[in-house]
Amino acid sequence: MRTETIRLIEIAGTGHYSSVFSCAEIFAALYYAVMRIDPARPDWPDRDRFLMGKGHAAVGLFPVLADLGFFPKELLDGYTRLGSPLGDHPDMTKVPGIDFSSGSIGHALSNGLGMVLGGRFHQRDFFAYVMLGDGEMQEGQVWEAALSAAHHRAGRLVAIVDRNGYQLDGAVDDIIGIEPLADKWRAFGWEVREIDGHDADAVASLLLDLRDRPADAAPVCVIAHTRKGKGVAYMETEPGWHLGYLAPDDAQRAIEEIRGESA
Repeated sequence: MRTETIRLIEIAGTGHYSSVFSCAEIFAALYYAVMRIDPARPDWPDRDRFLMGKGHAAVGLFPVLADLGFFPKELLDGYTRLGSPLGDHPDMTKVPGIDFSSGSIGHALSNGLGMVLGGRFHQRDFFAYVMLGDGEMQEGQVWEAALSAAHHRAGRLVAIVDRNGYQLDGAVDDIIGIEPLADKWRAFGWEVREIDGHDADAVASLLLDLRDRPADAAPVCVIAHTRKGKGVAYMETEPGWHLGYLAPDDAQRAIEEIRGESA
């Protein structure tokens, strides 16, 4: 996923490396171990839904969808080119397997709640997984949705906060502090779990365990502790890689480091 992200951003000329790298294992756990999906039926009414508040990380999700067969892998080669359905942010009207068009931060949790309540009304038992950036916690609409979800006992709603500590302008807690984050979610009526977001097996195990809860239980917030830019050392310490471009030689060195080939 990380190496494909580098390749696709080379095609585009710019992109969000570090935002993908912090949540790669979460994508892997969701799509390869947890979610009930059928690539042959992307509109299957009983499928689990995935909504990504941090839509700028879509460049890392597209290779997963292609690998699973939602669309031909050849489409990746035209990423962001004129006429391609694959843009910098996901578009549910163009890309099979995308359940929510995101990019404007703060709206995903509200939509995930709406999907869960709609499923309840139609007597369908699917989950909605909503990935939120930790900088997104500064958006008021997130907390309106959190309050509403707890009130409606939306037990099929799972929020996953990618707690990598950085947003576009720097450290999250330097811009607007969000701690104590777990206590805040609990105060809003959610069950809270915390986990190492880079341990794909642990993430998958936790999310699978949550599937056994009653549909009318409290919603769950999983705070995934991650590192922005995980896998490339200098990206882990430089917030400027939220958006950028690697020259070919730098890209090759980054790929070698990700694969464990660097000296």
